[in-house]
Amino acid sequence: MKIIFAGTPQFAVSALAALHTEHQIVAVLTQPDRPAGRGMQLAASPVKQFALEHGLTVLQPASLKTAEAQRAIAALGAEVMVVAAYGLILPKAVLQLPRHGCLNIHASLLPRWRGAAPIQRAILAGDTQTGITIMLMDEGLDTGDILLRRTCPIEANDTAQTLHDKLAGIGASCMLEALHLLQANRLTPEKQDNAAASHAAKLEKAEARIDWRRDAQQIAREVRAYNPFPVSQARFKGVAIKIWQATPSAQERDGDDKGGRPGRVTAVDRHGITVACGSGSLRLEILQRPGGKAQPAAQFLQAMPVEVGDDFDAG
Repeated sequence: MKIIFAGTPQFAVSALAALHTEHQIVAVLTQPDRPAGRGMQLAASPVKQFALEHGLTVLQPASLKTAEAQRAIAALGAEVMVVAAYGLILPKAVLQLPRHGCLNIHASLLPRWRGAAPIQRAILAGDTQTGITIMLMDEGLDTGDILLRRTCPIEANDTAQTLHDKLAGIGASCMLEALHLLQANRLTPEKQDNAAASHAAKLEKAEARIDWRRDAQQIAREVRAYNPFPVSQARFKGVAIKIWQATPSAQERDGDDKGGRPGRVTAVDRHGITVACGSGSLRLEILQRPGGKAQPAAQFLQAMPVEVGDDFDAG
C-alpha cells in the first residue's frame, strides 16, 4: 500500500521500520527539529533519523492546519496514513485525505487511557494488563473506532521504559496485521464505549516528587512509571536524589512492617535503603545524586552515607 507515516519519538520507529519492509512509504511526517542536549542544538527526531537513513522523503510542517501542508499531503496520493505518537493535531481535512483514512497505533486498550501518557498511567493505576489498539482516527482525542487490539501483561518489575519497548514491537506487528486485513476488506470498525473511557493526562515533573505519606506499593508504582521520565525524586539532607528502582520491603509484602515516621530510614545495607512510608516501607535500590550517575545502593552509599534514623523529606 502507498502509506504516509506520521510519528516522532522512538516508539514510532518500530512501526516505521516494519512498514518500510512491506509497503511503499511515500512520505514521513515528523515534528520539526527541536533543541536538545546541553548545547541545545537542533536535533532530528528518531523517526526523521530512521527516514533519512533509509532514503525516505521527510516532511516537517509546524502544523497540519495550513492549506500548504494539506496540499502537500494530498499530492502524495496515499491510500492510508499510519500515525504513531506524532504529536500534532490532524484536522478533519487531513483525516479525510487518504482513501482508507488515518490509522493510529495507541499504547493502551481503548477506551481505557485515552491521552498523552497511557503507558505511565496504566502502571500508576496498578493495571495488570495493557496493550495496543489500532484505531481509525476521528477529530476527538483517541475516540475513533477500534479496528484491532492486542493485549500485553504488565509485569511486577515493568518500568515505563520496558513496557514502552514491548508495546512498540506489538504495535508494529499489529499495524502490519491491520493493513493486511484492510487490503482483504476484513476490518470491522467497532465503536468505543465512551462511558468506560479514562484519561491519561500528560506527565508533569511535579508528580515525580515522592510523598512518603503514601502507601509503599503506590510509591513503588510511581518509581516504575516515572522511569525514564521524569524520574521519582526525594530530598535528602537538602539534595535532590533521583530514585530509579525501588521495591516494597519484604516486611511490607508480608504485611507485618511497623515502619516509622514517613520518610525515616529504617534499615541500610548493600541491597538498599529502606524508608518508612504512610503504609509499609520501600527499599531504594538504584539512586542518583545531582551530577552523578544512577548507582546501585552499595555504590551510592559510598559517596553519600545514609544511616538508620535519617530522614528523607516527607511530603
